[in-house]
Amino acid sequence: MAQELKIVVIDYQSGNLRSVAKALEAVGASPVVTEDASQIESADAVILPGVGSGPAAMRALETRGLVKPIKQYVAGGRPFLGVCLGLQLLLERTDEGDAPCLGIVPGQVRRLPGGMKVPHMGWNSVDFEFDHPVFRGIPPASHFYFVHSYYADPDKNAGVAGTTTYGIPFCSAFARDNLVATQFHPEKSGTVGLRIYRNFLEFAGNYSA
Repeated sequence: MAQELKIVVIDYQSGNLRSVAKALEAVGASPVVTEDASQIESADAVILPGVGSGPAAMRALETRGLVKPIKQYVAGGRPFLGVCLGLQLLLERTDEGDAPCLGIVPGQVRRLPGGMKVPHMGWNSVDFEFDHPVFRGIPPASHFYFVHSYYADPDKNAGVAGTTTYGIPFCSAFARDNLVATQFHPEKSGTVGLRIYRNFLEFAGNYSA
């Protein structure tokens, strides 16, 4: 099933694309890594990775004409996975430069609190708050790899699928209908991270069936 799906990884020069593509290949996919907006429309599933600056990432998406296609894709109810900065960009605004984001999820991106070493870098546990197909089979309090200075703060807790504590508890996984996103990097998180990508492919296959 996974090889029959068109999995698009969005390339906007702000993501760890090689690691994401290799992780997808390891679980049976043949991802299309592209900055071509037309490829998004024909995708069975889309992944938005990201590292670095939120405002710079938004400018890169806008320059490539990717903002509207991403928003239309998610609104169309098709499977979408955001990774790290790809989660933060889903919200309305970021405290980093007080800049607008995609506005798909109501809420704000906030800087991690003072008194903690920033960026938050390394392994930390995730407590999943409810069952979701993309997180199926992940043992409780599994550890994932993080690298970030900001975190997503959705207005409503209903979509907060996982939480992690670093100075404060924050949203480390989000899930709402066809939309899933993680603050951590599944592609850098060993076996449990690959399980998330495998689950996402199955999730996308069920949507496409």
